[in-house]
Amino acid sequence: MQPIPTGLIGYGTAGAVFHAPLIAAATGLRLTAIGSRRAEAIERDFPEAKAYENPQSLLADPAIELVVIATPNDSHAALAREALQAGKHVVVDKPFTLEAAEAEALIALADRVGRRITVFQNRRWDNDFLTVRRMVEDGRLGEVAYYEAHFDRFRPEIKQGWRETETPGSGLLYDLGAHLIDQAIVLFGMPRAVTADVTRQRAAAKADDYFHLVLDYGTRRAVLHASVLVRDPGPRYLVHGDGGSFVKYGIDGQEAALREGGRPGGAGWGEDAPALFGRFTDVDGTVATIDTLPGRYTAFYDGVAAAIRDGAPLPVDPREARDVIRVIEAAQVSARDRRTVVL
Repeated sequence: MQPIPTGLIGYGTAGAVFHAPLIAAATGLRLTAIGSRRAEAIERDFPEAKAYENPQSLLADPAIELVVIATPNDSHAALAREALQAGKHVVVDKPFTLEAAEAEALIALADRVGRRITVFQNRRWDNDFLTVRRMVEDGRLGEVAYYEAHFDRFRPEIKQGWRETETPGSGLLYDLGAHLIDQAIVLFGMPRAVTADVTRQRAAAKADDYFHLVLDYGTRRAVLHASVLVRDPGPRYLVHGDGGSFVKYGIDGQEAALREGGRPGGAGWGEDAPALFGRFTDVDGTVATIDTLPGRYTAFYDGVAAAIRDGAPLPVDPREARDVIRVIEAAQVSARDRRTVVL
């Protein structure tokens, strides 16, 4: 079967570091075009891909079946709408949109035109999260009462780029928050309510650089936390249930490998250092080391190809991606009004 001709819109960090290499690594896709003014970088990295100066020219190419949108967050909804109207299947980088109503409209449009739309929630395939998910789903932890996930970094200086400006959709909540919220929804579904603290901690910050969310799942609590002023991070995941506790330090290395020019399929890809393997303590106090499952970002685009060609389920249901935006919107209201928001 011929690979699906794929066009990528945007060749900044998201497009160049994440999407282009992963599209190129997918067995069912072929990166045939990139819409960006960075023609020299495209020629250097993917000489076989045609460079278009603007998204509309790429969308007008009848040979392209799948369009991947890796542009600033405030452009996602409009470009996804144009791509669907042009008859393309669509992948949108996270976050799906800035408002849940926009996401709902895109899902409805995709249904009307008979095209598939999904969202690049790649951290579902982080090695640490895959391991946590297995621990939760296989029942080893029993009924989970408390779940805590961190995405902490140390970046006291303001980085250049739109994510650190007052642009709509900038800031940590739409960035790392979209990942942590998505992971919680994968594990536990939609929460009943959200209590959030979202703020700017660095003196020169123009966008939120700290958040602490508490998701209400009845008797269960899920705490999602991110900061850019953490020099010595604690555990990345803590999960406590009536069957025991699981604690995991460290972070999946696939992003770092991609930033350094690594490509999926190389030796050790997605593997964790044994020193960072998680620790499970069962009800009688016995401690066991849990080998980390290999991370596999390639599963996303392999799943996209299977969904388009074979009718398989999408790797990320767009309705779950819409629900991530619902939680972000609730967190914004909660932080602003200093109250719990019921969903």
